[in-house]
Amino acid sequence: MELRHLRYFLALADELHFGRAAQRLAISQPPLTVAIQQLEAEVGAPLFLRNSRGVQLTAAGLALVPRARALINKAGEALREARDVAAGQAGRLIIGFAGTMLYRGLPRMLLAFQAEHPRLALNLRELGSSEQLVDLLHGRLHAGFVHTTRVPAGLSQLLVSSQPFMACLPAGHALARRRAVAPAHLAGQPLAVVSRAVSPDYHERILAVFGEAGAATGPVHELQHWLSVVSLVAQGLAVALVPAALKQAGIAGAAFVPLAGLAGEPPRYDTHCLWKTGADQPALALFLRAVADVARG
Repeated sequence: MELRHLRYFLALADELHFGRAAQRLAISQPPLTVAIQQLEAEVGAPLFLRNSRGVQLTAAGLALVPRARALINKAGEALREARDVAAGQAGRLIIGFAGTMLYRGLPRMLLAFQAEHPRLALNLRELGSSEQLVDLLHGRLHAGFVHTTRVPAGLSQLLVSSQPFMACLPAGHALARRRAVAPAHLAGQPLAVVSRAVSPDYHERILAVFGEAGAATGPVHELQHWLSVVSLVAQGLAVALVPAALKQAGIAGAAFVPLAGLAGEPPRYDTHCLWKTGADQPALALFLRAVADVARG
């Protein structure tokens, strides 16, 4: 069954006159007659009664009218949906993110993007940087916000933000009210860090800060999330170096103090947006444009 046949059928059902229906369709009458005959042959029953009094719908024709309209409407919706997806105005994007992005403007950016593109759905997945790299390469994520410099070939990147590390101390710690804390001041104390498996870059970088300062750490506790690091510190079980944004998490019992007395360059916590190079997805292009606007801001 052709949609053209249904459109012709509905025009004739409305007009009940071959000449007027053909004029409405901007065609001559013979093609309309042939199309109706072909449709009746496919249905296996007459759809119209033709006599000296004019054209009338048969019972079969009356039954077909609402279903034909529904099919035409559905086809129109499908075409509009396809056009909107091609333009990036509809569809779905799966976005990965590391937990600290919740305190670095990600929610505000996503809300603004959704307000501008209400028919484009965003599905969020909280994953470690290493997990996001794997999912991006295998097409399970369209874009991801990661904290790593180890970007494999095949992925493009954009620096979204950069923030300093701070010392995170129990609120009752003797150094918690200092204006600044040096790594040497924390020597020998239990240290909480994100695990090497979750974030190898920053795990190594934090340990290197103490090594470069000649300050040996006490026992090293490895955790899966930065918020877990801060929570452990808040319980008085360790000290830590964490991204400054975590101060906004509002975890009671944790104090944040700027770092000083570093042997080398102060460590920074960089956030990159990654996506598969050459991905031909208009919706992703719109999303990346919004990310770039945030990065420039």
